[in-house]
Amino acid sequence: MEKYTIPAKTHIGHIHLKVADLQRALDFYCGLLGFELTTMYGNQAAFVSAGGYHHHIGLNTWHSKGAPPALREGVGLYHTAIVYPTRKDLAVIFERIRKVGYPLTGASDHGVSEALYLDDPDGNGVELYWDRPKNLWPQKSDGSLEMYTNPLDLAGLLAELDKD
Repeated sequence: MEKYTIPAKTHIGHIHLKVADLQRALDFYCGLLGFELTTMYGNQAAFVSAGGYHHHIGLNTWHSKGAPPALREGVGLYHTAIVYPTRKDLAVIFERIRKVGYPLTGASDHGVSEALYLDDPDGNGVELYWDRPKNLWPQKSDGSLEMYTNPLDLAGLLAELDKD
């Protein structure tokens, strides 16, 4: 088979998650994270977005109403990653999460990005992050990316809120 390279402007359009309780999922994705509800499909599915898009996240209980979370040690989605436009935007959502006492599962500096990690109410991993400008991404001597996982400076992130 000949080599194929996906077009550079290709992106992930949306995710669709099975949830046990639709309202509880909406409380998390809309109430806490601030996504907007774009439509409901009866009482079994909802679609939410940022900025008026038709949907970034689909939520449904078609095969999962009342079900326990997926096993952590099994196959499946590791996490959903949500990209914020700026470091200050990441600081705003971090402050919101911190104020309500929602638990983080991690906070990392990856060189190319800074990320907060948490689980939604169904145990699905969620990464909230912003990308540093590409010209600041660390590189190895061969030109490949030098990604790493260091602790995120949370105080430094919150200091973004005081900048104009």
